[in-house]
Amino acid sequence: MIKMTIIAFDFGTKSIGVAIGQKLTYTARPLTSITTKKGIPDWINLKKIFLEWKPICVVVGLPLNIDGSKQKVTYQSERFAKQIKKKFGTKVYLHDERLTTIEAKNLIFKYKGYKFLKKNLIDSQSAAIILESWLLI
Repeated sequence: MIKMTIIAFDFGTKSIGVAIGQKLTYTARPLTSITTKKGIPDWINLKKIFLEWKPICVVVGLPLNIDGSKQKVTYQSERFAKQIKKKFGTKVYLHDERLTTIEAKNLIFKYKGYKFLKKNLIDSQSAAIILESWLLI
């Protein structure tokens, strides 16, 4: 069977949520969260993820204001997407991520409870929501 793994990232200046999914069932699941130092991604850990999962493409969340306008982190996310494409030679798609953090918090609280509302879990769950949303377009 041909692997159809896709990786999604919820870019942030302190951490980056990571999720994996595939086109066969149009589903995604949270994988991990990677810390950043002063907005700089941990490229060593990112490389390990790419080597393990060998994605056919990548989806990077595009943080927009509620009215669709760009903000500072939007440009940082776009830069991150360009760096992913350059470093790993894979197709990269940007996808609107408005309200995914709120949705991620709601899901985690509903299924796991308050104690699991931790930044790393929220970020990776947000990445999974971004990916599932992208898969449906």
